[in-house]
Amino acid sequence: MTDALKRLSDEGVAIWLDDLSRKRITSGNLAELIDQQHVVGVTTNPTIFQKAISQGDGYDQQLSDLAARKVTVEEAIRMITTADVRDAADILRPVFDATDGQDGRVSIEVDPRLAHNTKATVAEARQLAWLVDRPNTLIKIPATEAGLPAIAETIGNGISVNVTLIFSLERYRKVMDAFLTGLEKAKERGLDLSKIHSVASFFVSRVDTEIDRRIDEMGTDEAKALRGKAGVANARLAYQAYEEVFSSDRWDALENAGANKQRPLWASTGVKDKAYKDTMYVEELVAPNTVNTMPEATLEATDDHGEIRGDAVTGTYEQARADLDALERIGVSYDEVVQVLEDEGVDKFEGSWNDLLKSTEAELERLAPAEG
Repeated sequence: MTDALKRLSDEGVAIWLDDLSRKRITSGNLAELIDQQHVVGVTTNPTIFQKAISQGDGYDQQLSDLAARKVTVEEAIRMITTADVRDAADILRPVFDATDGQDGRVSIEVDPRLAHNTKATVAEARQLAWLVDRPNTLIKIPATEAGLPAIAETIGNGISVNVTLIFSLERYRKVMDAFLTGLEKAKERGLDLSKIHSVASFFVSRVDTEIDRRIDEMGTDEAKALRGKAGVANARLAYQAYEEVFSSDRWDALENAGANKQRPLWASTGVKDKAYKDTMYVEELVAPNTVNTMPEATLEATDDHGEIRGDAVTGTYEQARADLDALERIGVSYDEVVQVLEDEGVDKFEGSWNDLLKSTEAELERLAPAEG
């Protein structure tokens, strides 16, 4: 464990890895990252699984068995992905036990094609929790309009949730409201609130990518001065909202009943623009009781040359608000940007899911036993 990663952890930031594959599990790499680089959780998404299954031969034996059984491609994907999540959860179980369930978590996403269907999302969340059958799983549900009541109902069923694809401050407040509503339902149903955990995945780099593109089209010096400021400003204001909600009377009543806070999770923290320091979305978003889920390149960069200077968020809200206001003044519409990002986010994961269906189907056909 290096000084930078230890310092980050000491500041209250849980380091999660935004990647998973069977090779990472079977080679001992995941266990090594937990042991040496302070990784205490794993997130997955359809893009990650599509990449894992389409590369190498790590899944051939299971795919061959599934082909012999003539299962549907959807069933094959669920068998493969839940097997990986279950194995990763077992590797992380000691962390889960040591942190009383806060960390040691592995996330798996509902089928992104259900993003606008509340009832189907709730059913899928229940099914995934049953399939993985590990207490240290988080079911990922996108923060779409249809996702909000699904989040409340899933939490109300006692299932821990990772809310994903949050871009806007307004939507984030609705996510926290859905979380509290879910806890209130769980309490009414007599469930143990201390066993329910949640994170809210607030996306960072994609905000800069979209806003910087608009700034570059403008080309003015005034606009260029605002490049690379929106993603961090947006996330810092999200943390301000988190502090407000989790110091409210409504929250206090739930906390007294044993509930855990829904931690903000910084997602999309790989830097896309080479003009920026590759550890920017780690160093600038250090705050207590947060999670930073990093692609391996960002984890390695932080390990190598990260500069962790303590809490970088508390007390920055005035400047963060000024940065977003300045963008509005030059004609960059915040509301338009965050809506575009949400729509694109759902579309990208749906596209990856469709690619996953195609590549898995091709593998099943390749490995199908000869008839007779």
